[in-house]
Order: sequence, then C-alpha cells, then structure tokens
Amino acid sequence: MSLMNLTAVELGKKIKAGEVSVEEAAKEALAAAAKKEKAVNSFVTIDEEKVLAQAKEVQRGIDAGKYTGPLAGVPAAVKDNMCTEGMLTTCSSKILGNFVPTYTCEAVLNLERAGAVIIGKTNMDEFAMGSTTETSAFGATKNPWNTEHVPGGSSGGSCAAVAAEECSYALGSDTGGSIRQPSSFCGVTGMKPTYGTVSRYGLIAYGSSLDQIGPVAKDVTDCAVILEAIASHDKKDSTSIERKDCDFSTALVDDVWGMKIGIPRDYFGEGLDPEVRDAVMAAAKELEKKGAVIEEFDLSLVEYAIPAYYVIACAEASSNLARFDGVKYGYRTDGFAGLHNMYKKTRSEGFGAEVKRRIMLGSFVLSSGYYDAYYLKALRTKALIKQAFDKAFEKYDVILGPAAPTTAPRIGDSLSDPIKMYLGDIYTISVNLAGLPGISLPCGRDSGGLPIGVQLIGNCFGEKEIIRAAYAFEQTREYEHSPLA
Repeated sequence: MSLMNLTAVELGKKIKAGEVSVEEAAKEALAAAAKKEKAVNSFVTIDEEKVLAQAKEVQRGIDAGKYTGPLAGVPAAVKDNMCTEGMLTTCSSKILGNFVPTYTCEAVLNLERAGAVIIGKTNMDEFAMGSTTETSAFGATKNPWNTEHVPGGSSGGSCAAVAAEECSYALGSDTGGSIRQPSSFCGVTGMKPTYGTVSRYGLIAYGSSLDQIGPVAKDVTDCAVILEAIASHDKKDSTSIERKDCDFSTALVDDVWGMKIGIPRDYFGEGLDPEVRDAVMAAAKELEKKGAVIEEFDLSLVEYAIPAYYVIACAEASSNLARFDGVKYGYRTDGFAGLHNMYKKTRSEGFGAEVKRRIMLGSFVLSSGYYDAYYLKALRTKALIKQAFDKAFEKYDVILGPAAPTTAPRIGDSLSDPIKMYLGDIYTISVNLAGLPGISLPCGRDSGGLPIGVQLIGNCFGEKEIIRAAYAFEQTREYEHSPLA
C-alpha cells in the first residue's frame, strides 16, 4: 500500500512513531506526481530538490522535538494563488508567469510551523476566476475519476491532487464555492471557514470581501486538524479575527442527537440533477437515523445570490487586478510605444478571456451612472441574504443541501456557455456573501461513476457544528479512492 493512500492524520502518526521517515513520505508523493501528472495536470510547480531538503529539515525538527503536531512531516500542496518565498506563484496566468515572491502567505507559514512539507503549487482557474480549472494558462486539470471531465474550480488542482493521491492534503481558496464545488466533483472533503478565521495575507486577491483559504483532504478529521493549524489572528490582515475556539478537532464526535438540520426547499427546485437530489436527501436520512431533527424550510433570496455575487466579485476583481500592469513585476509586453500602450498591450496579452470578461464587468458596475444601479444594489442584496441566514440559524444548527447542481461536466462544455458556468455556483455563493463556514463531503456517485457531494453550512463561527454533523455522516460510509489514486 502506498503512503499516499493514508489520510494526513494516519500518515502523521506513522511518521511520529518512526515507522516512516519524512523523506520516504515526500519521495512517495513526488513519485506519485511524476507518474500521474501527465493524466491529471494538477500541479503548476514542483521543486523536487527543495522538497527533499525541506523533508530532511522537518525530520531533524521532529527528532529534536520541535514539531510535535499531527501534520508534522506530511506532504501537502498549495494552490498557486498563495505566495511562497523563492517558489513560482503564478495564479495560473501568463501575466504572473515569472513571478517569484519574496515572502510567504501566512496560512502556508502556519503549515510550515506545523512541520508540513510543501510538495508544490497546484493548478487553478486563472486568478481563481472559473468553476472548472479550464481557464488556466497552463492547461486544464482533469478529474481523477474520469479524465474526460473537469475537476471543478477554481481550486480544481488542489482537489484533483488529493483525489489522485499525489499529496496527503492541500490548501485551496474559496471566493464563491471554489473549495466546496471541486471537492464535490472530485470526491474529497473541502472546507471554507468563517470569513476572517484564516489570514488572507499573501493570498493574491480576487474578491477581497469574499476570499477565504481552507483545507482540502480525504476526510473530515484531516480538515479539522488542518484548519486548527492554519487558523490564526494576523495583524497583517485587517479582516483577520482573533478566535479562542479554534480547537476544531474536539468536534470530531459521532453524535448528532437532537441537532436541528434545515433543508432549504429553494435548493431542490429546477436545475438540480435528480441523482444529486437523491444522494443528498439520502445523506439527510442517515443523519436523521442518528437522531438529528430534519426539517424543510424556505431560505428565500436564493435567486438573487448569483447576480449579487458576480457584481460584487467582479467589481473587487477589477480593482484588485489593476496592479498587474507590467511595471513592477510579472509579464511585460515586447515592443510598445509609450507607457499607456505598454499597459494596454501587457494586460491584453497577459490576461485570459475569462479574466478580461470579469474585469470589464467589474469596471462597468463601478462606473459613473451605474454604481448605484448595480454595485450598491448588490451590496444591499448581500445584507438581505445575511439576514435570511441569520433568521434560519435562529431555528437550525446546520443547513444541509447540495454542493453543486450536477456532477462534473465534460471538459469544454462549460467554457462554451459562461452563464451556465456561473449558475453552477448557485448553492455555494450565498455562503461567501454571508461570510459563513461550509463543508462539502462525498455522499455517493451518479450512474456514470462521478462523485456527488453534500454541503453543510453553519452559522458564523459555527465550524464545530458542521464538523460534528459531517463527521457523523462520514461514519456511515467508506472513503472511495478514485481510479487514478
């Protein structure tokens, strides 16, 4: 059996017990990536020499008692929009194709402080703009369950790497479902924490009021342990929150007796694949058998979530991406006449079609005459969506629904219809607008063998509630390894 078949916590125990060295684990991960990358394309950068040097350093730290946590020595991957000192960080875009940061993202630093070995940087939709990992300048990532299908996005590289068992776990970022939707498509577990729980310092921004870093792993236990490692208050991030309840692994108990779980009727209407609906409702029944109280309710405002999200996210993106102009770092066009021409040519050549589309949309809704009609209206809608969730959480501990309306589409299907791709985020977007925590975990497969994910949503700072419910459901089924694992 390969060490990559183990969960992160299982492998960490073997390393701690001296049954396996950190170098052995790192070499297995590198070998798995070398063998599978041609089929999956989940990584943008792997620096083998740096990985092995880091593995030796971590082993010395474990031997000296410096690293004692459950993730010490375990190989991890990081989404390529998180800065890593001395290692290429591209956001899967031509415009950052040569960018090597001089500092490391706080969440990645926290992993390194826990003794993690970073195998490499994972592929993603360019600047996290997309739901399929097809907008990457480095080619599409493939789904390890069926390489003719997408892995989801924008954290598709991280989710595919975990599903293909090229690493033990990974970090992703979630702006509108970018951890939970690809986790659903790839048959792994992915979690978006409450906004502000994990520092965004060093995360290259897409939508600053929505972005949040979170874990992708094989199971709920791994996600809870990883979140404990990366959650921290950071003065360098003005939105970072100081929390005293980050002992998330204490919620790993198989007990949901009396827990009130709400199922929004709005999530089970038109557009939801019948096989996805049946699998998600079956998951609800399993929790009901364990003593949870399941009740349907009307969430309201669901139909307004997508337009509000894309107005806000694109407005923030148009502002955040203004810095990529060819002056200080990144790609610069050859042959230009004057500064203005250099800006225009650099951005035209450096950005892909989807990024350009969102920059233009964002610039439009922020422009004079349209700001009030679109952007301010979207912000008011965001506030109303938060109020709708607040009202729901007065009655329910957790909200249960699908992570995505369908299983993974075929490669090429979504890019031909951007609106259809945007609509695929209908069940995840509201969570980011309201700043809530959410988790997606496998609950079955469709008739084509592709994974289906169930999503559990908690109130602000309610990670322990969703971890408890997710862990209890997870005990009812075995983890299924993908064909490429």
